[in-house]
Amino acid sequence: MFSGVKAGLVSADVLRREQQELRRHERNNKHLEEESRYSETVFRDKSGRKRDLAQERLEQRQKAEAQSERDEQYAKWGKGLAQGRQQQQNVEDAMKEMQKPLARYIDDQDLDQMLREQEREGDPMAELIKKRKAKENKEKKEKPRYNGPAPPLNRFNIWPGHRWDGVDRSNGFEQQRFARLANKKAVQELAYKWSVEDM
Repeated sequence: MFSGVKAGLVSADVLRREQQELRRHERNNKHLEEESRYSETVFRDKSGRKRDLAQERLEQRQKAEAQSERDEQYAKWGKGLAQGRQQQQNVEDAMKEMQKPLARYIDDQDLDQMLREQEREGDPMAELIKKRKAKENKEKKEKPRYNGPAPPLNRFNIWPGHRWDGVDRSNGFEQQRFARLANKKAVQELAYKWSVEDM
């Protein structure tokens, strides 16, 4: 049997002997039981080495935190940075509005400013305002200009870029063209003066 006693019909002497044997065996194993009662379970990997469960839990927690940060970053990127900024701005605006009283009167400057900044479809003055703002922005952002000796003239009156070194690398066509135009104008002027000389 599992308990170590004989099965079936046994005499009282045999039964007594078996019980004494079991008690003695339990007394011999009592110290092992006491030692193992408060001992920790030893976990081993496939190769038989002891596993450090606390270290493994710490590593798993760090991996989970890194994964959650990565997922949060991808979620933020997936939503869009501009949309995130817009949502943050909306939250800030809502908090600002919650600080104000419930009733809004005609002299509320924030409401007036918000309504003025809204663009409405079919607004005839919207184009003019956009042009003015674009012109103001253009005036603010002035590109660098060429500062140096006067550049040679060209037929389109294009000013050289700010990185031009001042060396004229043309083949002389522009100067010849200007000379022909000046000569033609001088001949026309002389012809006009000759034709009205008799008057």
